[in-house]
Amino acid sequence: MSDVTYSVRAYAKGVDQAPRKVSLVAALVRGRTVADALVILEHVPRRASQPVKKAIESARANAINNHGLDGNTLVISTLSVTTGTRLKRYKPASRGRALPFQKKTSNILVVVTGAEKPKKAPAKKPTTTEKSEKKAEKPVKEEK
Repeated sequence: MSDVTYSVRAYAKGVDQAPRKVSLVAALVRGRTVADALVILEHVPRRASQPVKKAIESARANAINNHGLDGNTLVISTLSVTTGTRLKRYKPASRGRALPFQKKTSNILVVVTGAEKPKKAPAKKPTTTEKSEKKAEKPVKEEK
């Protein structure tokens, strides 16, 4: 097995949660293996655990399907939460006033590292005698 590790990332932008709340959940799983992190996030009773879990699952899928890494060796090397765009909104108040507030969003960056899957040995080509034996084994269709 090779000692070379590769890193793959996934980015979740515009998560409708304040970055302060999301970063509390992200701190629980930072630096752990992907399998451990997903188990922990299953049992965290915070709404912010869902988007963090989805971002980690996306990074795992990118690593396995697009880059050919081994799913058992994946470790979260970076998990950062930054502020996203803020939506300016107004809340109705007494005497016909409108009070401004901002809806905060978050961006979640997940970088996982892991080793490449071991390559399978190519299949052996059958020799000419094996090919003729396979043809002889096929049953002949009977005509009615």
